[in-house]
Amino acid sequence: MTAVLDRPAVRTLNRPLLGLAALMAATAVVIAGLATVDPVQITGTNGWFKPLKFSVSIAVYALTLAWLLSLLPQRRQRLGRLGAWVVVVAMVVEMLVITGAVAAGTTSHFNVSSPTATALWAAMGTAIAAVWLVTLVVAALLWRLPDADPARQLAIRAGLVIGLAGMAVAFFMTSPTSAQLDDFAGVAGAHAVGVADGGPGLPFLGWSTVGGDLRVPHFVGMHALQVLPLLALGLELLSRRVPALQAPGARYRVVAIASVGFAVLVVLLTLQALAGIPVTEPLGFID
Repeated sequence: MTAVLDRPAVRTLNRPLLGLAALMAATAVVIAGLATVDPVQITGTNGWFKPLKFSVSIAVYALTLAWLLSLLPQRRQRLGRLGAWVVVVAMVVEMLVITGAVAAGTTSHFNVSSPTATALWAAMGTAIAAVWLVTLVVAALLWRLPDADPARQLAIRAGLVIGLAGMAVAFFMTSPTSAQLDDFAGVAGAHAVGVADGGPGLPFLGWSTVGGDLRVPHFVGMHALQVLPLLALGLELLSRRVPALQAPGARYRVVAIASVGFAVLVVLLTLQALAGIPVTEPLGFID
């Protein structure tokens, strides 16, 4: 039986995506230094935190996608390589816009204050849409893995589906709020719900502690791509010492429960954010 979660040889992983991950890792180091020596304030927080978070997130996503593409059958590898290049170009464009905006002392997201800012924001939106579509295609290509362990296959399927849902939460952020429509100031869209962006938030992450914040379900959902496959791998490793996990059906049930729980969590966090309830008040929207 093929072990789809076995560690692939580095030479089998997509090189452009590995290059992107390395570039983002180096970028994160440089930006961390800039955040220390030049803590420019944008919307009430250190502006360099945004490209720092994005560089780390992109590096993790690139490594994950490189591993997923290594699982494709040989006949689908060409399409996978094309998708990888789309992701590389899109992510580089996004990072250039985000980092350039911080260097200029302004915002990148939702900024339509000038023709140039609007064009850059549109470029970012196009890049993110392209990455989402590539992930969707990869999900379709990996839906059936030959000879895959049931728990592993479920982990990959659920991780991709929940990850796509988490990525899609970002589209809720792109509509202008009623306050922005009433008093337009060059900003159309927001991370926060019920309060303005830039208010009190969690350290570094910046997630609002006084209103809803769509970045929370966005973040949690996206990382199902890593959490669920790692859970399947962890169960396999534990099965060497825990007899109850040696049966494929037992591992499958654990992954199934975790997948449902993860999906429900993303839904609840999304509803909470849309209701304007901060993440520091878990399930406050149910009261």
